Amino acid sequence: MNNTKKILVEELKTGMYISDLNAPYIDHPFFYNHFIIENEKTIEKIKECGIRSVYIDPSKGMDEPNAPTYLEINKKMKEMMGKIFAEDKRREENKNIVQIHVREEIPVAEKVRSKAITTVRNVLNDVRSGQEIATKDVMSTAVLLADTVIRCPEAIHLISSIKDKDDYTFQHSVSVCSLLVAFCNITGFDKESIYAVALGGLLHDVGKAKIDDRILKKPGRLTREEFEIIKTHVVEGKKILDKTRDIPDLAKHITYEHHERYDGMGYPTGLKGEEISKIGRMAAICDVYDAMSSERVYHRALIPYETLRKIFEWSTYHFDRVLVEQFVHMMGIYPVGTLVMLESGFVSIVLQQNGGSLLQPLVRTFYDSFAKRFARPVEIDLSKNTSEKIIGAVSLEQLKLNINLIDMLQTA
Repeated sequence: MNNTKKILVEELKTGMYISDLNAPYIDHPFFYNHFIIENEKTIEKIKECGIRSVYIDPSKGMDEPNAPTYLEINKKMKEMMGKIFAEDKRREENKNIVQIHVREEIPVAEKVRSKAITTVRNVLNDVRSGQEIATKDVMSTAVLLADTVIRCPEAIHLISSIKDKDDYTFQHSVSVCSLLVAFCNITGFDKESIYAVALGGLLHDVGKAKIDDRILKKPGRLTREEFEIIKTHVVEGKKILDKTRDIPDLAKHITYEHHERYDGMGYPTGLKGEEISKIGRMAAICDVYDAMSSERVYHRALIPYETLRKIFEWSTYHFDRVLVEQFVHMMGIYPVGTLVMLESGFVSIVLQQNGGSLLQPLVRTFYDSFAKRFARPVEIDLSKNTSEKIIGAVSLEQLKLNINLIDMLQTA
Protein backbone atom coordinates (compact mmCIF):
# COMPACT_ATOMS: atom_id res chain seq x y z
CA MET A 1 0.00 0.00 0.00
CA ASN A 2 2.91 2.37 0.70
CA ASN A 3 3.78 2.70 -3.00
CA THR A 4 0.25 3.46 -4.12
CA LYS A 5 -1.14 6.84 -5.21
CA LYS A 6 -4.55 8.44 -4.90
CA ILE A 7 -6.24 9.78 -8.02
CA LEU A 8 -9.70 11.03 -8.92
CA VAL A 9 -11.88 8.62 -10.90
CA GLU A 10 -11.84 11.18 -13.74
CA GLU A 11 -8.07 10.60 -14.01
CA LEU A 12 -8.39 6.82 -14.44
CA LYS A 13 -7.03 5.39 -17.68
CA THR A 14 -6.93 1.93 -19.20
CA GLY A 15 -3.74 0.18 -18.14
CA MET A 16 -3.82 1.51 -14.59
CA TYR A 17 -3.87 -0.98 -11.73
CA ILE A 18 -6.36 -0.21 -8.96
CA SER A 19 -5.01 -1.36 -5.59
CA ASP A 20 -7.98 -0.01 -3.58
CA LEU A 21 -11.38 1.19 -4.78
CA ASN A 22 -11.42 3.51 -1.77
CA ALA A 23 -15.08 2.92 -0.95
CA PRO A 24 -16.96 0.73 1.51
CA TYR A 25 -17.21 -2.77 0.05
CA ILE A 26 -20.94 -2.74 0.84
CA ASP A 27 -21.34 0.12 -1.66
CA HIS A 28 -20.04 -1.59 -4.79
CA PRO A 29 -20.43 -4.93 -6.61
CA PHE A 30 -16.84 -5.46 -7.74
CA PHE A 31 -15.61 -8.95 -6.92
CA TYR A 32 -12.13 -7.69 -6.11
CA ASN A 33 -10.94 -4.44 -4.58
CA HIS A 34 -7.85 -4.49 -6.80
CA PHE A 35 -7.58 -5.12 -10.55
CA ILE A 36 -6.22 -3.75 -13.83
CA ILE A 37 -8.36 -1.33 -15.84
CA GLU A 38 -8.76 -3.08 -19.18
CA ASN A 39 -11.37 -0.84 -20.82
CA GLU A 40 -13.43 2.34 -20.51
CA LYS A 41 -16.51 0.31 -19.57
CA THR A 42 -14.92 -0.60 -16.23
CA ILE A 43 -14.21 3.06 -15.50
CA GLU A 44 -17.87 3.90 -16.18
CA LYS A 45 -18.99 1.16 -13.78
CA ILE A 46 -16.76 2.62 -11.08
CA LYS A 47 -18.29 6.06 -11.62
CA GLU A 48 -21.82 4.61 -11.52
CA CYS A 49 -21.10 3.26 -8.02
CA GLY A 50 -20.47 6.80 -6.78
CA ILE A 51 -16.76 6.17 -6.18
CA ARG A 52 -14.92 9.50 -6.35
CA SER A 53 -11.27 8.48 -5.98
CA VAL A 54 -9.16 5.31 -6.02
CA TYR A 55 -5.64 4.21 -5.18
CA ILE A 56 -3.47 2.94 -8.02
CA ASP A 57 -0.24 0.92 -7.92
CA PRO A 58 2.28 2.34 -10.45
CA SER A 59 4.45 -0.78 -10.11
CA LYS A 60 1.66 -2.87 -11.66
CA GLY A 61 0.25 -0.46 -14.23
CA MET A 62 0.32 3.05 -15.67
CA ASP A 63 1.43 5.86 -13.38
CA GLU A 64 0.04 9.32 -12.64
CA PRO A 65 3.25 11.25 -11.82
CA ASN A 66 1.65 14.17 -9.96
CA ALA A 67 -0.72 12.13 -7.81
CA PRO A 68 -0.17 12.13 -4.01
CA THR A 69 1.05 8.89 -2.46
CA TYR A 70 -0.79 6.83 0.16
CA LEU A 71 1.82 7.86 2.74
CA GLU A 72 1.20 11.55 1.97
CA ILE A 73 -2.58 11.11 2.20
CA ASN A 74 -2.29 9.08 5.40
CA LYS A 75 -0.09 11.76 7.00
CA LYS A 76 -2.58 14.45 5.99
CA MET A 77 -5.53 12.51 7.44
CA LYS A 78 -3.66 11.94 10.72
CA GLU A 79 -2.85 15.64 10.97
CA MET A 80 -6.46 16.63 10.28
CA MET A 81 -7.83 14.13 12.79
CA GLY A 82 -5.24 15.18 15.36
CA LYS A 83 -6.17 18.84 14.95
CA ILE A 84 -9.84 18.03 15.52
CA PHE A 85 -9.05 16.11 18.69
CA ALA A 86 -6.79 18.89 19.94
CA GLU A 87 -9.65 21.37 19.56
CA ASP A 88 -12.19 19.17 21.34
CA LYS A 89 -12.84 20.83 24.70
CA ARG A 90 -15.59 18.43 25.76
CA ARG A 91 -13.17 15.61 26.48
CA GLU A 92 -11.02 17.85 28.65
CA GLU A 93 -14.13 18.89 30.55
CA ASN A 94 -15.22 15.26 31.02
CA LYS A 95 -11.86 13.77 31.95
CA ASN A 96 -12.76 13.39 35.62
CA ILE A 97 -15.98 11.45 35.07
CA VAL A 98 -15.84 8.11 36.91
CA GLN A 99 -16.56 5.22 34.55
CA ILE A 100 -17.45 1.60 35.21
CA HIS A 101 -14.41 -0.66 34.80
CA VAL A 102 -14.75 -2.46 31.48
CA ARG A 103 -13.38 -5.76 32.80
CA GLU A 104 -16.12 -5.94 35.42
CA GLU A 105 -18.84 -5.21 32.87
CA ILE A 106 -17.81 -7.75 30.21
CA PRO A 107 -19.83 -10.72 31.62
CA VAL A 108 -22.99 -8.58 31.70
CA ALA A 109 -22.32 -7.23 28.20
CA GLU A 110 -21.82 -10.76 26.85
CA LYS A 111 -25.20 -11.90 28.19
CA VAL A 112 -27.04 -8.85 26.90
CA ARG A 113 -25.43 -9.07 23.46
CA SER A 114 -26.21 -12.80 23.23
CA LYS A 115 -29.86 -12.09 24.05
CA ALA A 116 -29.97 -9.33 21.42
CA ILE A 117 -28.49 -11.62 18.74
CA THR A 118 -31.12 -14.26 19.54
CA THR A 119 -33.83 -11.59 19.30
CA VAL A 120 -32.66 -10.45 15.85
CA ARG A 121 -32.44 -14.06 14.67
CA ASN A 122 -36.00 -14.72 15.87
CA VAL A 123 -37.30 -11.57 14.17
CA LEU A 124 -35.86 -12.57 10.80
CA ASN A 125 -37.21 -16.12 11.18
CA ASP A 126 -40.67 -14.74 12.06
CA VAL A 127 -40.68 -12.46 9.02
CA ARG A 128 -39.61 -15.32 6.75
CA SER A 129 -42.48 -17.45 8.04
CA GLY A 130 -45.00 -14.66 7.53
CA GLN A 131 -45.48 -13.80 11.20
CA GLU A 132 -45.74 -10.28 12.56
CA ILE A 133 -42.80 -8.82 14.47
CA ALA A 134 -43.35 -8.98 18.24
CA THR A 135 -42.54 -5.30 18.73
CA LYS A 136 -42.87 -5.32 22.52
CA ASP A 137 -40.42 -8.21 22.87
CA VAL A 138 -37.89 -6.57 20.54
CA MET A 139 -38.28 -3.24 22.33
CA SER A 140 -37.59 -4.82 25.72
CA THR A 141 -34.34 -6.22 24.33
CA ALA A 142 -33.54 -2.87 22.74
CA VAL A 143 -34.01 -1.09 26.07
CA LEU A 144 -31.84 -3.64 27.87
CA LEU A 145 -29.06 -3.28 25.28
CA ALA A 146 -29.32 0.51 25.26
CA ASP A 147 -29.03 0.73 29.04
CA THR A 148 -25.97 -1.55 28.94
CA VAL A 149 -24.30 0.57 26.27
CA ILE A 150 -25.00 3.80 28.11
CA ARG A 151 -23.61 2.35 31.34
CA CYS A 152 -20.40 1.00 29.77
CA PRO A 153 -20.04 1.37 25.99
CA GLU A 154 -16.46 0.09 26.09
CA ALA A 155 -17.55 -3.39 27.21
CA ILE A 156 -20.16 -3.84 24.51
CA HIS A 157 -17.78 -2.51 21.82
CA LEU A 158 -15.13 -5.01 22.91
CA ILE A 159 -17.61 -7.90 22.76
CA SER A 160 -18.94 -6.71 19.40
CA SER A 161 -15.46 -6.69 17.86
CA ILE A 162 -15.45 -10.50 17.86
CA LYS A 163 -17.84 -12.00 15.33
CA ASP A 164 -18.69 -15.40 13.89
CA LYS A 165 -18.86 -15.19 10.09
CA ASP A 166 -21.83 -17.58 10.01
CA ASP A 167 -23.95 -15.31 12.24
CA TYR A 168 -22.75 -12.06 10.69
CA THR A 169 -26.20 -10.66 9.79
CA PHE A 170 -27.50 -10.95 13.36
CA GLN A 171 -24.26 -9.81 15.02
CA HIS A 172 -23.95 -6.87 12.64
CA SER A 173 -27.43 -5.64 13.59
CA VAL A 174 -26.57 -5.76 17.29
CA SER A 175 -23.22 -4.02 16.75
CA VAL A 176 -24.79 -1.24 14.68
CA CYS A 177 -27.44 -0.85 17.37
CA SER A 178 -24.75 -0.53 20.06
CA LEU A 179 -22.75 2.03 18.08
CA LEU A 180 -25.87 4.08 17.34
CA VAL A 181 -26.94 4.13 20.97
CA ALA A 182 -23.48 5.32 22.08
CA PHE A 183 -23.45 7.88 19.25
CA CYS A 184 -26.88 9.26 20.18
CA ASN A 185 -25.96 9.34 23.85
CA ILE A 186 -22.93 11.58 23.31
CA THR A 187 -24.81 13.86 20.88
CA GLY A 188 -27.62 14.69 23.31
CA PHE A 189 -30.56 12.45 22.39
CA ASP A 190 -33.07 11.97 25.21
CA LYS A 191 -33.64 8.52 26.74
CA GLU A 192 -36.94 7.85 24.94
CA SER A 193 -35.38 8.69 21.57
CA ILE A 194 -32.37 6.49 22.32
CA TYR A 195 -34.67 3.54 23.01
CA ALA A 196 -36.40 4.13 19.65
CA VAL A 197 -32.98 4.28 17.99
CA ALA A 198 -31.97 1.01 19.66
CA LEU A 199 -35.09 -0.64 18.23
CA GLY A 200 -34.24 0.74 14.80
CA GLY A 201 -30.67 -0.48 15.06
CA LEU A 202 -31.76 -4.04 15.83
CA LEU A 203 -34.26 -3.96 12.93
CA HIS A 204 -32.25 -1.97 10.37
CA ASP A 205 -31.53 -5.03 8.22
CA VAL A 206 -34.89 -6.76 8.73
CA GLY A 207 -35.49 -6.61 4.98
CA LYS A 208 -32.78 -9.23 4.51
CA ALA A 209 -35.38 -11.76 5.65
CA LYS A 210 -36.82 -11.37 2.15
CA ILE A 211 -33.50 -12.12 0.43
CA ASP A 212 -32.75 -15.65 -0.74
CA ASP A 213 -30.31 -17.32 1.67
CA ARG A 214 -28.22 -18.50 -1.28
CA ILE A 215 -27.40 -14.84 -1.94
CA LEU A 216 -27.41 -13.62 1.65
CA LYS A 217 -25.00 -16.32 2.83
CA LYS A 218 -22.99 -16.70 -0.36
CA PRO A 219 -19.37 -17.56 0.62
CA GLY A 220 -17.84 -15.07 -1.76
CA ARG A 221 -18.33 -11.81 -3.62
CA LEU A 222 -21.74 -11.17 -5.15
CA THR A 223 -22.34 -10.83 -8.88
CA ARG A 224 -23.66 -7.46 -10.08
CA GLU A 225 -27.15 -8.96 -10.35
CA GLU A 226 -26.96 -10.42 -6.84
CA PHE A 227 -25.72 -7.08 -5.51
CA GLU A 228 -28.82 -5.38 -6.94
CA ILE A 229 -31.00 -7.98 -5.21
CA ILE A 230 -29.24 -7.40 -1.88
CA LYS A 231 -29.92 -3.66 -2.24
CA THR A 232 -33.66 -4.36 -2.21
CA HIS A 233 -33.44 -5.25 1.49
CA VAL A 234 -33.83 -1.56 2.32
CA VAL A 235 -37.17 -1.20 0.51
CA GLU A 236 -38.32 -4.58 1.84
CA GLY A 237 -37.38 -3.47 5.35
CA LYS A 238 -39.48 -0.31 5.01
CA LYS A 239 -42.47 -2.36 3.83
CA ILE A 240 -42.15 -4.67 6.82
CA LEU A 241 -41.89 -1.87 9.37
CA ASP A 242 -44.70 0.15 7.78
CA LYS A 243 -46.98 -2.85 8.37
CA THR A 244 -45.73 -3.43 11.93
CA ARG A 245 -47.47 -1.81 14.87
CA ASP A 246 -45.76 0.57 17.30
CA ILE A 247 -42.61 1.24 15.27
CA PRO A 248 -41.43 4.85 15.90
CA ASP A 249 -40.39 7.06 12.99
CA LEU A 250 -36.77 7.18 14.22
CA ALA A 251 -36.53 3.40 13.79
CA LYS A 252 -38.01 3.57 10.30
CA HIS A 253 -35.54 6.27 9.24
CA ILE A 254 -32.63 4.05 10.31
CA THR A 255 -33.95 1.12 8.28
CA TYR A 256 -34.72 3.14 5.17
CA GLU A 257 -31.75 5.52 5.10
CA HIS A 258 -28.67 3.65 6.34
CA HIS A 259 -27.46 3.14 2.76
CA GLU A 260 -28.09 6.70 1.62
CA ARG A 261 -24.96 8.80 1.13
CA TYR A 262 -24.37 12.50 1.77
CA ASP A 263 -23.36 13.11 -1.87
CA GLY A 264 -26.58 11.55 -3.19
CA MET A 265 -24.87 8.40 -4.48
CA GLY A 266 -26.55 5.99 -2.07
CA TYR A 267 -29.74 3.97 -2.30
CA PRO A 268 -32.67 3.34 -2.46
CA THR A 269 -33.74 6.90 -3.34
CA GLY A 270 -30.48 8.81 -3.74
CA LEU A 271 -31.25 11.32 -1.00
CA LYS A 272 -28.62 14.04 -0.62
CA GLY A 273 -27.25 16.08 2.28
CA GLU A 274 -29.87 17.02 4.83
CA GLU A 275 -32.59 15.37 2.78
CA ILE A 276 -31.37 12.40 4.81
CA SER A 277 -32.56 12.55 8.42
CA LYS A 278 -29.89 13.12 11.07
CA ILE A 279 -30.38 9.61 12.46
CA GLY A 280 -30.15 8.22 8.92
CA ARG A 281 -26.81 9.96 8.43
CA MET A 282 -25.61 8.64 11.78
CA ALA A 283 -26.78 5.11 10.94
CA ALA A 284 -24.84 5.19 7.65
CA ILE A 285 -21.61 5.89 9.54
CA CYS A 286 -22.22 3.17 12.14
CA ASP A 287 -23.24 0.63 9.49
CA VAL A 288 -20.09 1.18 7.43
CA TYR A 289 -17.82 1.24 10.49
CA ASP A 290 -19.02 -2.17 11.67
CA ALA A 291 -19.05 -3.69 8.18
CA MET A 292 -15.50 -2.54 7.39
CA SER A 293 -14.12 -3.73 10.73
CA SER A 294 -15.71 -7.19 10.39
CA GLU A 295 -14.04 -10.21 8.79
CA ARG A 296 -15.89 -11.66 5.81
CA VAL A 297 -14.94 -14.35 3.31
CA TYR A 298 -14.39 -11.68 0.65
CA HIS A 299 -13.27 -8.81 2.88
CA ARG A 300 -10.35 -8.51 5.31
CA ALA A 301 -11.38 -6.77 8.50
CA LEU A 302 -9.65 -3.44 9.01
CA ILE A 303 -8.30 -2.61 12.43
CA PRO A 304 -10.40 0.08 14.17
CA TYR A 305 -7.95 2.92 13.50
CA GLU A 306 -7.81 2.10 9.76
CA THR A 307 -11.61 2.00 9.59
CA LEU A 308 -11.94 5.38 11.29
CA ARG A 309 -9.30 6.90 9.02
CA LYS A 310 -11.13 5.59 5.97
CA ILE A 311 -14.49 6.94 7.12
CA PHE A 312 -12.85 10.29 7.86
CA GLU A 313 -11.38 10.32 4.34
CA TRP A 314 -14.75 9.39 2.81
CA SER A 315 -16.49 12.20 4.69
CA THR A 316 -15.19 14.48 1.93
CA TYR A 317 -18.08 13.11 -0.14
CA HIS A 318 -20.08 10.21 1.24
CA PHE A 319 -20.75 11.12 4.88
CA ASP A 320 -21.71 14.17 6.92
CA ARG A 321 -18.32 15.55 8.00
CA VAL A 322 -19.63 17.10 11.24
CA LEU A 323 -21.20 13.81 12.30
CA VAL A 324 -18.08 11.87 11.31
CA GLU A 325 -15.97 14.14 13.52
CA GLN A 326 -18.38 13.50 16.41
CA PHE A 327 -18.24 9.75 15.76
CA VAL A 328 -14.44 9.75 15.72
CA HIS A 329 -14.45 11.75 18.96
CA MET A 330 -16.67 9.08 20.50
CA MET A 331 -14.53 6.17 19.35
CA GLY A 332 -11.18 7.85 20.03
CA ILE A 333 -8.02 7.80 17.91
CA TYR A 334 -7.46 4.27 19.19
CA PRO A 335 -10.99 2.87 19.72
CA VAL A 336 -11.75 0.46 22.54
CA GLY A 337 -10.65 -3.01 21.44
CA THR A 338 -7.73 -1.72 19.33
CA LEU A 339 -4.42 -3.53 19.74
CA VAL A 340 -1.54 -1.10 20.10
CA MET A 341 2.23 -1.45 20.22
CA LEU A 342 3.98 0.41 23.02
CA GLU A 343 7.52 1.76 22.75
CA SER A 344 8.58 -0.89 25.28
CA GLY A 345 7.55 -3.60 22.80
CA PHE A 346 4.51 -4.71 24.77
CA VAL A 347 1.31 -5.29 22.82
CA SER A 348 -1.78 -3.98 24.61
CA ILE A 349 -5.52 -3.76 24.10
CA VAL A 350 -7.28 -0.42 24.58
CA LEU A 351 -9.77 -0.67 27.45
CA GLN A 352 -11.02 2.86 27.87
CA GLN A 353 -10.59 6.33 26.45
CA ASN A 354 -8.98 9.06 28.54
CA GLY A 355 -10.98 12.28 28.40
CA GLY A 356 -7.88 14.43 28.76
CA SER A 357 -5.91 12.84 25.90
CA LEU A 358 -7.06 10.47 23.19
CA LEU A 359 -3.45 9.47 22.57
CA GLN A 360 -3.15 8.16 26.12
CA PRO A 361 -5.93 5.64 26.80
CA LEU A 362 -6.14 2.99 29.50
CA VAL A 363 -4.59 -0.19 28.09
CA ARG A 364 -3.94 -3.75 29.21
CA THR A 365 -0.64 -5.37 28.16
CA PHE A 366 -0.54 -9.07 27.36
CA TYR A 367 2.27 -9.85 24.89
CA ASP A 368 5.99 -9.07 24.68
CA SER A 369 6.80 -8.59 20.99
CA PHE A 370 10.56 -8.62 21.59
CA ALA A 371 10.60 -11.88 23.55
CA LYS A 372 7.69 -13.18 21.41
CA ARG A 373 5.83 -14.56 24.38
CA PHE A 374 2.75 -13.78 26.44
CA ALA A 375 3.32 -11.64 29.50
CA ARG A 376 1.48 -11.14 32.76
CA PRO A 377 -1.41 -8.74 32.00
CA VAL A 378 -0.86 -5.26 33.42
CA GLU A 379 -3.21 -2.29 33.15
CA ILE A 380 -1.53 1.01 32.32
CA ASP A 381 -3.10 4.46 32.27
CA LEU A 382 -0.91 6.07 29.63
CA SER A 383 -1.97 9.54 30.76
CA LYS A 384 -0.20 8.88 34.06
CA ASN A 385 2.67 6.68 32.89
CA THR A 386 5.04 8.99 31.02
CA SER A 387 7.57 6.22 30.33
CA GLU A 388 5.19 4.45 27.90
CA LYS A 389 3.88 5.68 24.57
CA ILE A 390 1.85 4.16 21.72
CA ILE A 391 3.81 3.63 18.50
CA GLY A 392 0.79 2.58 16.48
CA ALA A 393 -2.05 0.12 16.02
CA VAL A 394 -1.39 -3.55 15.18
CA SER A 395 -3.48 -6.64 14.43
CA LEU A 396 -3.44 -10.26 15.58
CA GLU A 397 -2.71 -11.17 11.96
CA GLN A 398 0.41 -9.00 11.93
CA LEU A 399 1.53 -10.53 15.21
CA LYS A 400 0.66 -14.04 13.97
CA LEU A 401 -1.36 -14.70 17.11
CA ASN A 402 -4.56 -16.72 17.33
CA ILE A 403 -6.17 -15.81 20.64
CA ASN A 404 -9.49 -14.72 22.12
CA LEU A 405 -9.01 -11.16 23.30
CA ILE A 406 -11.96 -11.35 25.66
CA ASP A 407 -10.33 -14.29 27.46
CA MET A 408 -7.12 -12.29 27.70
CA LEU A 409 -9.00 -9.39 29.25
CA GLN A 410 -10.62 -11.62 31.84
CA THR A 411 -7.28 -13.15 32.88
CA ALA A 412 -5.89 -11.56 36.01
